Amino acid sequence: MISTAVAGGGLGERRWWLNTQVDRIYHHPDPAAHVGEIAAALSLTGPGVGMLTAADVRYWTRADDDGVIVAATVGLGLPVFAAAAAQEIAAETRPGTINLLVIVPVALSDAALVNTVITATEAKTQALFEAGIPGTGTSSDALCIACPIPSASADAGVEEFGGPRSIWGARIARAVHSAVAAGTAGWLDRNHPASD
Repeated sequence: MISTAVAGGGLGERRWWLNTQVDRIYHHPDPAAHVGEIAAALSLTGPGVGMLTAADVRYWTRADDDGVIVAATVGLGLPVFAAAAAQEIAAETRPGTINLLVIVPVALSDAALVNTVITATEAKTQALFEAGIPGTGTSSDALCIACPIPSASADAGVEEFGGPRSIWGARIARAVHSAVAAGTAGWLDRNHPASD
């Protein structure tokens, strides 16, 4: 897996992934340790990836595209643009998180895994743009891409590319876009109901 998560982030072999809901004013002195406690309570063993969100995880969305599976939780309490002025960053107080798990059924090289992070992020941002959200994401978004460990067999192939026009990158992009678009529409419906 490759991940930007608070626990188990980076690149390496992982056994599990979790996305847990926390209070909107969550403050823990060691979030990674907190994730470890939650994982232990769920009997998850070995290294894993843990994400935290104030979004209501009951409203997670799923999308599939020719073997790629994406699970998303979307919270848009504070959408932000990545390149923001310092005073805008200092004023950010409301929670909001988009957490994504992307499962790819084929082994990917390290470079391809890194490339899929860009591809998934671009697809997420495209879905937000199309929904009219004023931002490229939130300040606490997290992403995890999971794929099988490459086989030791000389005949086993490893995909070398993860960009949006590669076979698997294109599938990732479509699935992420679909899951985030559905999650965004649901969040907007729950938080900004249409008026008469």
